[in-house]
Amino acid sequence: MTGEDFTLPRSRAANERLHALVPGGAHTYAKGDDQYPEGLAPVISHGRGAHVWDVDGNRYVEYGSGLRSVSLGHAHPRVIEAVRRELDRGSNFVRPSVVELEAAERFLATVPTAEMVKFAKNGSDATTAAVRLARAATGRPRVAVCADHPFFSVDDWFIGTTPMSAGVPAATTELTLSFPYGDLAAAEELLTRYEDEVACLILEPAAHTEPPPGYLQGLRELADRHGCVLVFDEMITGFRWSEAGAQGLYGVVPDLSTFGKALGNGFAVAALAGRRALMERGGLRHPGDRVFLLSTTHGAETHALAAAMAVQTVYVEEGVTARLHALGERLASGVREAAAGMGVGDHVVVRGRASNLVFATLDGDGRPSQAYRTLFLRRLLAGGVLAPSFVVSGALDDADIEHTVEVVAEACAVYRKALDAGDPTPWLGGRPVQPVFRRLV
Repeated sequence: MTGEDFTLPRSRAANERLHALVPGGAHTYAKGDDQYPEGLAPVISHGRGAHVWDVDGNRYVEYGSGLRSVSLGHAHPRVIEAVRRELDRGSNFVRPSVVELEAAERFLATVPTAEMVKFAKNGSDATTAAVRLARAATGRPRVAVCADHPFFSVDDWFIGTTPMSAGVPAATTELTLSFPYGDLAAAEELLTRYEDEVACLILEPAAHTEPPPGYLQGLRELADRHGCVLVFDEMITGFRWSEAGAQGLYGVVPDLSTFGKALGNGFAVAALAGRRALMERGGLRHPGDRVFLLSTTHGAETHALAAAMAVQTVYVEEGVTARLHALGERLASGVREAAAGMGVGDHVVVRGRASNLVFATLDGDGRPSQAYRTLFLRRLLAGGVLAPSFVVSGALDDADIEHTVEVVAEACAVYRKALDAGDPTPWLGGRPVQPVFRRLV
């Protein structure tokens, strides 16, 4: 079914069952059904390449797969083959597996700016470990996070700074400071105001905008001058900017960095990497106080580490990063042309690096609008495009891009009608989609 007749009865029923059993109805807030038009949050049956199928039998071209983690496409054959080889050999042991050694060697060869690495199962554990390590190394209590980047960890030091701060002691939140992206003077003012109190600066090295010339180099110099640790959160930029992450592209070496998402192509693996002098404080070969860095039962699951090694091999041998950029450029050009052709080029706006595209939906006054986002998402879903963002995977082909642009054009035609009417409500089909971070349900 398409258009106004598009419904998802089985998905809707499955969502109700999920909410009865799983708080929020999903295991990541960004996957919640409140992020989709009312009654139109697909529950996925399976995926292959750049496509997914919901439990109602609909097929979609999918973007932002696995919250940007599935960058090669679902069930990528080389990754699955590597995982299958390990499954019959056991997945977890009482001592390190040789796979842990091989995975560390492979990672450090791919990200040569790091000297040591430790694996985990999720990005939050890795970023929190970086913060703990920085505090231990500097003896300082405060953490400075980039205010313009939306997420760093589920742990108290970060979540306490968001509107969803319930359950986090104020004393914890008060130790976290913020600085704006791209403004070296503001970062310097913060470090000067809290002289000898800031353990680390933590930020995504790039996001929806490129770093201003000299900015990352300037942060490196500021961190050195003020004696704090520079941490790059490369959960998103890792592999999408270059195989070695944004640090490899821009040539600025952080003290610590965290990787995840694309590293496992959907399998659960993350990494904390960095300078030996810092990382070894979480080890057994140093004279100082021990740091409880990362100690996870499942951090060394052999099949996940095998997936990570296969991902790195595919990226290097098949030039995946370049392909992601080429696909993103093609998609961005097509979407912009379609939006302009329907008279909404100033309202449906594609932003970001080609390998990491997002879109903004603006109202008649040019302000971000959840209502217009709802309208847009409804029309995309009805056309077989599942796109909370326009983040591409390497499994997309020309036909997928062409189909997406055609559906975007149809959505933009409805968008134009709503703008002309001055009210998108008749096209929403229910409540508007919600921001992830909000104080009340």
